[in-house]
Amino acid sequence: MIKKIFKYILLTAFVGLFIWTLYFLWSKSQTPPVVFQTLTAFDTSIVKKTVATGSIIPRKEVNMKSQVSGIIEKLYIVAGQEIKAGDILAKIKIIPNMANLANAENRISVAQLNFDNAKIDFERNDNLLKQNVISKSEWLPYDLKLKSADQELKAAEDNLTLVKEGVTKAAGSATNTLVKATISGMVLDVPVKEGSQVIESNTFNEGTTIASVANMGEMIFEGKLDESEVGKVIPGMDILLTIGAIDIEKFAAKLEYISPKGATENGAIQFLIRAAITKQTGTFLRAGYSANADIILSKKDKVLSVPESVLQFDKDKTFVELETGTQKFEKKYIKTGISDGINIEVLDGLTKKDKIKIPTLAPPPEQH
Repeated sequence: MIKKIFKYILLTAFVGLFIWTLYFLWSKSQTPPVVFQTLTAFDTSIVKKTVATGSIIPRKEVNMKSQVSGIIEKLYIVAGQEIKAGDILAKIKIIPNMANLANAENRISVAQLNFDNAKIDFERNDNLLKQNVISKSEWLPYDLKLKSADQELKAAEDNLTLVKEGVTKAAGSATNTLVKATISGMVLDVPVKEGSQVIESNTFNEGTTIASVANMGEMIFEGKLDESEVGKVIPGMDILLTIGAIDIEKFAAKLEYISPKGATENGAIQFLIRAAITKQTGTFLRAGYSANADIILSKKDKVLSVPESVLQFDKDKTFVELETGTQKFEKKYIKTGISDGINIEVLDGLTKKDKIKIPTLAPPPEQH
């Protein structure tokens, strides 16, 4: 009897445990009800913009080059130094070309022979003129020949001096062996050293750069803009520059140039743009700083807005879901304006009192 009772108790316990297990598994499989969060529309400023990357450069930067070939005998400047137009940058020591030197020396020899012969003829005919053997009109050609020979000899001597030293006697203190600054500004770079060889600048050769000089008081932004964005911008638009090396300050600029022709870079068409920095504060802008330019396409201050993440779409219409009761929502079609990619302007259909459903797939947006 006791054994039967014990069996019934065990059987009852086993059945109860089995039923509880089934209930537990069933309750676990049930999806908890979704509780949607809501938000309200708010006032904020919306700036629609596009971004270009580039760098800060001086508007006027000039490379100073030598007018003669030779060796740098002396450098008078260093990078970072302020100079004025006319200041001497370097002195060049002429290393004459052997062919030019030989030609110059040969020219002197020929000129000397012509002069000596002309002098002999002149002296002989001058004596004849004094003895009234010949007339003055017969004497004049010999006088002219002597003067011409003398001029040619002097010219040949000047040419030899020019080949050797880069300056002639007739030039006086003027010389092209001294490289002088053509503009005032700051020396940005001196790519040569004393003893370096330089090549003269001429029609066929750019020549060796002695120094690059720029006016650091007038800086511009130069960058590239993708072809998908270039049609949205026009000269005169406001720009806000963010310079990587100066993260505590932003700089205002104004777009002044858009290239009419694009160039292919990394498989995309890029257009060159330039913008003038309108206000330079006390912060020193170094040439070559990398920068991002936010080009302001349109801007509205203190407009009714919602995060773009709460918008839903029905074909070509935009709507949000408004709370009508506890976790009960209905569609409300709205009209939108400009967007900055995070928030979007609401032109019609919402008030600040409306509670807007936040879709479950969207993270809770930040309000400003």
